[in-house]
Amino acid sequence: MEGFCSLASGSKGNCIYFGTKKTKILVDAGISTKATKERLSSIDVDLEEIQAILISHEHTDHIQGLRCLAYKHGIPVLANSETAKGIYAAFHELPNFKIFTTGESFTFGDIEIHPFSVQHDTADPVMFTLKTGGLKIGICTDLGFPTTLVKNHLKGCDYLHIEANHEPSMVHASSRPMIYKQRVLGRSGHLSNASCAELLSEVFHPKLRHVFLAHLSQECNTPQTALDKVRGALGERGKDLALNVAPQHTIAKEVRFIVD
Repeated sequence: MEGFCSLASGSKGNCIYFGTKKTKILVDAGISTKATKERLSSIDVDLEEIQAILISHEHTDHIQGLRCLAYKHGIPVLANSETAKGIYAAFHELPNFKIFTTGESFTFGDIEIHPFSVQHDTADPVMFTLKTGGLKIGICTDLGFPTTLVKNHLKGCDYLHIEANHEPSMVHASSRPMIYKQRVLGRSGHLSNASCAELLSEVFHPKLRHVFLAHLSQECNTPQTALDKVRGALGERGKDLALNVAPQHTIAKEVRFIVD
């Protein structure tokens, strides 16, 4: 498949497929190999075609599938040095690392990848823009606050996979411990529906084709709540966007594109 598709998005595991004619990668590997294979198969991709796994940070919901994919299947892992240290600390084994530098663009196959810093509670968390065939795709979850740097990198994207993690009132009303609530609502936690809408309004442009709301909390958000809140806030700002939710347990709406 030439295009991209979220295979899983949320606190129980995150994984995105991105592929061109020449290059096929995963962004994060937070679900089991079995689930990864099954969801790739549903978009006509074989696991053996995957050439690398691009890792954003070392939280379990982004790397728990690496033990099999990287160590048993031998798929190279693209990560910055601090995240690589976190991966080694988790598994006590070195995969085939290819180390990138945060803030510096690099090319893998025919994909130009730019890792940019986000505010999250790990050593050196990043998110990405991916460019190929004249298209720019922004992937941005796991951040408590959208900095100017984040906004600048997400401008001009044709597609966005962006966090709408929670509704603050649902966080406060939840049974979660206070330390969890403080973390999620803090500047190194996760984006709320309102913050997602504000970020989208700032990076909006007429050629932005589609937005996927991602990393939804299963307890402190719902797909309909996220869609309603984000769409409503954008509407108040006079902006209309095609929105879908990237679910936890199934693939999202796939985006297929032609690359030169």
